[in-house]
Order: sequence, then structure tokens, then C-alpha cells
Amino acid sequence: MKIHEFQAKQLFRQAGVPVLEGIVAKTPAEAHAAFEKLGSSVAVVKAQIHAGGRGKGHIADNPQQKGVELVRSAQEAQAVAEGLLGKTLITIQTGPEGRRVNQIFVEQGCEIVRELYMGIVLDRAAARPVLMVSSEGGVEIEEVAEKNPELILKEHFDPAVGIDAFQIRKLCKKLDISGPAAKSAGQFISALCRFYVDKDCAMAEINPLVIDSQGRMLALDAKITFDDNALFRHPELKELRDLNEEDPAEVRAADSGLSYVTLEGNIGCLVNGAGLAMSTMDIIKYHGGEPSNFLDVGGGANTQQVTEAFRILLSDPNCKAVLVNIFGGIARCTTIATAIIDASKEVGFNVPLVVRLEGTEVQEGRQMLADSDVEIITATDLTDAAKKVVAAIA
Repeated sequence: MKIHEFQAKQLFRQAGVPVLEGIVAKTPAEAHAAFEKLGSSVAVVKAQIHAGGRGKGHIADNPQQKGVELVRSAQEAQAVAEGLLGKTLITIQTGPEGRRVNQIFVEQGCEIVRELYMGIVLDRAAARPVLMVSSEGGVEIEEVAEKNPELILKEHFDPAVGIDAFQIRKLCKKLDISGPAAKSAGQFISALCRFYVDKDCAMAEINPLVIDSQGRMLALDAKITFDDNALFRHPELKELRDLNEEDPAEVRAADSGLSYVTLEGNIGCLVNGAGLAMSTMDIIKYHGGEPSNFLDVGGGANTQQVTEAFRILLSDPNCKAVLVNIFGGIARCTTIATAIIDASKEVGFNVPLVVRLEGTEVQEGRQMLADSDVEIITATDLTDAAKKVVAAIA
């Protein structure tokens, strides 16, 4: 689950991770009032969307309007807010469709001496969180990783203990951070690592992380993603979810216990099991097609869930054909066959449907489909299925 920058900074402040003062605004008038309340001679107005690259992004109908702007008066804050609120912001992470800006964050300015990058993710190979720091703050970390990977410093740490003081000293030495800034860095990094573990984060990223003229290390940005599987331990975090920032189809699928991700192709995939879903998408691409989604109905899917999966698939205007690839283990092939027949009556199939069934009760499932009046293209194996679904829309 992702949250907005202003929400992340509220959590940072509670955890002892230093941030600047800021106020959320949903109207230009509120932005004007926020600047005055902050009492700063300089502030930054930031569009709040679940995507990075806002500073280099632009409003769809006004390329001159960036997603992050420095302002020096309440009037400027109001003007920038008028240029952002209700508009579509396009960044490198949103794609050309962009995201609608429904709120902004007006934050105090500061005198920046250095810009850095800091992030924490789980290193699955090492089975530990890894803290990543770079001197190249304010630049997309993907670009740094590709062009100058040696500039990314890494330190793994035990989640039960936290990061050690010697690791922080080592990082500060490599980054040439000394004096008051080194002391601030020690407190900052320790608090951030504790926060990452305590809140079951999947990712915590700060870009840029800055050192100001007073030697303070501050989170000038904040991106946090939480592990969805751990949210039951943090009911307070669920309140931070912004459904306006999520794909409606993905929200609808999650409510039905389905795993669904919208993609850019035109072949819908209905599969049980994440590994099988990935293999199905790979072989579709191998034979010249493009998946329009990742949809895993799970090993124990019932008729209602599969029927809902078809509704979601067929509601996508980009979906020109559907490939059903089921290996019946816990979910029997007869259950899938029943769902296909029911869905044809409730939803109606207006695109080619290719079905490949294998596993428990496969013969019975195939016979059910053969005896029905549902128009289906049957396939004997995954390669056959991929070829047929690609050919169906050629």
C-alpha cells in the first residue's frame, strides 16, 4: 500500500525522523493560508500523487507548470495551487495518462547545503533489509544505478537489532559527512531503520535527503510503501489509503480476493497461481502477443470469484481476447468450467475465449464446456493456448 508524501512525513515525525513543517491544502485559498501560517519567507508547493518525478513532471495542458514549485509569497502559493489542483500531472512514473492532483502540500523551505539519496528495501537474497545511500540526491536512483552504480552505498542490518553505529560511521566517512551533520545523520538513520521495521514497510525512500546550513539531516521528500500482508498489524495505516490513487479494477479485484494488475496489452489472462500467471504472460509475449493484465484467482477460487474475474477482464476496453489457463489442484477444473458457463450468461463474451484446462477433474471440466453453448477455443497445452489467443486477434 502506498501513501502520500504528507502522510509519510507525519509518520516520520512521530518516529523521530526529522522533517520540515508543512500543511495540506485542497483549494488555492487553503494554499494561501498555509503559506502565511508557516511563517516562512520561502515555501515549496508540491502536488500529492502516488508517483515520483513530480519536480520534473508537468501538467497535461500546461507544460510550464511543474509538480513541485518554489514560492516566495502567499499569492504565489495560491497561483501555483490553481495551476495544480484538479489538473492532470504527468511524470516519468505515471505514464502519458498522468494522475489527477486532488491535494497539495505546502512545506517550509530551508537552506540546502547538500542533497543525498536514502532508501531502505528488503534484500530477499540476503533475507535482511538493506539501507542504500548515495551522494547523488535529487536524481532518479534508477539512473544512478544504471550509469554510476558505484555511487550507491549499501549496508544490510538485522531487523531485530537495527543498524549498528559503526555502519553509520562508515557511511558518513564515505559520504564525507562530519561534525554536527554526522551526529544528525546518526540519529536520522537509526530512526529511519527502526521505522522501516516497526511499520512493516516494503520500501522507504527519501530523495532528496538534505543537510541544511545548520548541519541538520532532513527528509525533503518521503515515499513509503507498506507490505500489504502485514497491514493487519497496523489498522491505523489502513486509514491512510487513498482509493482515488488506485486503479478501480485493481481495488474491485482485491475486494473479491483476487490479485489483479492492469497492463498495457490486449490479451486478458485468467490464471490460478502467480507463477503460472507469470509463465502465461511470458509465453504470450514470446508468441507475439501483449497481456492486458495479471489476474491470479488463486488456488482455492470459487465460482463467484472466477465470475467476478471475467467481469473485471471484460470491462477493460483494451481486452480483445481472453486466455484462461488453469491447472486444477485445489480449484477443480469443474469449478472453472462452471464459472465460465455462468459468466457467459451473466457477462457475455464479446471477445475470443481460449481455454486450457489441466489437473483435477479435467476430463469432466472439458466435457462440461463441450456440452455447453459457450463459444470457446480449446487448447491442449500452454504453447497451443498462447498461439491460438494471439492468432484470434491477429
